Amino acid sequence: MAGILLDSDVIIAWLRGYAPYVKLIPDLLDGGNTLCWCPVSIAEIFAGARKSEERQIANLFLIFESLSISPEIGIRAGKYLNLYAKSHGMELGDALIAATASVAGIPLWTLNRKHYPLKEITFLSP
Repeated sequence: MAGILLDSDVIIAWLRGYAPYVKLIPDLLDGGNTLCWCPVSIAEIFAGARKSEERQIANLFLIFESLSISPEIGIRAGKYLNLYAKSHGMELGDALIAATASVAGIPLWTLNRKHYPLKEITFLSP
């Protein structure tokens, strides 16, 4: 069983019913993968949610594993910001998501790789 950290944009595309995510996410789950999210993505998704979507989003806690942000992740995210904030415009949320994937040793599935100029994380490209 492999873990995959989902970036907020992937989760939003799936929730909105965009192809191919509607098929890919269930296929990954059926293949024995553990799909994960972190508190940054949870906050980003709830921040943009309509009241009518909140129940559907809350149900994601039943199928996605929530990865906590630890001090190690915070330190690594700070180092990423130090390296990439000025040169690549990396923001705190992206640094925390990248650090979570890196510390957990799992690939990150994102729709926008330019937010992640790091060489030490791997990306899922389904």
